[in-house]
Amino acid sequence: MILEVDDVAFKYRSKSVLNGIEFKLRKNEILSILGPNGVGKTTLLKCMNAILKPESGAIYIEEEDVLKLGRIEIAKKLGYVPQQAETGRLTVFDAILLGRRPHITWNISEKDLKIVNSAIKKMNLEDLALRYIDEMSGGEVQKVSIARALVQEPKVLLLDEPTSSLDLRNQLGILDIIKQVVDGHNVSAIMTMHDLNLALRYSDQFIFLKNGTIYSAGSRKEVTPEMIEEVYGVPVAIEELHGHPVVIPL
Repeated sequence: MILEVDDVAFKYRSKSVLNGIEFKLRKNEILSILGPNGVGKTTLLKCMNAILKPESGAIYIEEEDVLKLGRIEIAKKLGYVPQQAETGRLTVFDAILLGRRPHITWNISEKDLKIVNSAIKKMNLEDLALRYIDEMSGGEVQKVSIARALVQEPKVLLLDEPTSSLDLRNQLGILDIIKQVVDGHNVSAIMTMHDLNLALRYSDQFIFLKNGTIYSAGSRKEVTPEMIEEVYGVPVAIEELHGHPVVIPL
């Protein structure tokens, strides 16, 4: 296992948001965290990255306790992509280069530049490398955010709604890239998602949150209409279409 979440609980002030969260993530696996708004998906991602400190429990990556690591060590192991990326007067190249900060000691090396250029190419940003990110569309900025996380060379990518505000073509393009990275670079990924069909198309494992706890977890074959109805309160059918499961509200 590359990552293990062990009995994590979290409160905002006195309000319990997460309770008894436990799961494991294997290498080269994509896990989707699903559930309605306000159920704690983003909070769980932030706990895994130690942006938020859990009330109790532990998070281990490669058997190291994340909550006992410094920020630089965490950044070498976990790449975090938030829903809303901050924009500023930086070029695409410089914004992605910032992702190398955990690895840079004195000067930027040829290796650092090579890794940044590789990420730019992977995200199809070559023509935009010298553009300022505050002049770009939301979808383009999202690509920059993912590229910046990739150049950290993390063991696990944490992606909070990576397809939000993207059109259909860019949604598929981003998820195709994430899938290629996971399959080809010994990386795993955890995504929060609202689109069940995209999650089912690209993920290997699923966690459904309800009332701050894990209602159910399992592989694609274990996701049932009854499970989705219990979590979302909407009756659905799951049909196979061109080799992909499709959730259809009834």
